[in-house]
Amino acid sequence: MDKDLTHRISALPALNKTQLLLLWRENFSKAPPPKLRKELMVPILAYRIQEKEYGGLSHSARKRLREIAKSIASEKRPQKEISVGSEQGNRLLRSWHGQVHEVIVTDAGYVYRGSKFSSLSKIAREITGTQWSGPAFFGTRKKA
Repeated sequence: MDKDLTHRISALPALNKTQLLLLWRENFSKAPPPKLRKELMVPILAYRIQEKEYGGLSHSARKRLREIAKSIASEKRPQKEISVGSEQGNRLLRSWHGQVHEVIVTDAGYVYRGSKFSSLSKIAREITGTQWSGPAFFGTRKKA
């Protein structure tokens, strides 16, 4: 990879959303999906910049990927039931961005890092900074 291309790609994570939007329009000739986050824009732009420089996937690779996607979409996977884990004293563990987060279930709610919370969703928001379903985030939702 040439140094200029390496520099352009390595600079992407430091750019703000406005700068990334400009780059997106340059590389795709259209606006990105409205709710696309910066964290997803960076790898997509990095791939597109390399694709424009070196060429995209071969016809056979694209064909194979379509076949794989089609086979995955057509498979019906059985959903297994997950334990709700709402009994007092249970520990819920979740790895997020390289950190393991532990929540302890109490009779009054949940304890996370020494603080009491009334819901798992509040803890998931504390961890991620975004709105999440707590049971979905911690994998405690029962599946039908």
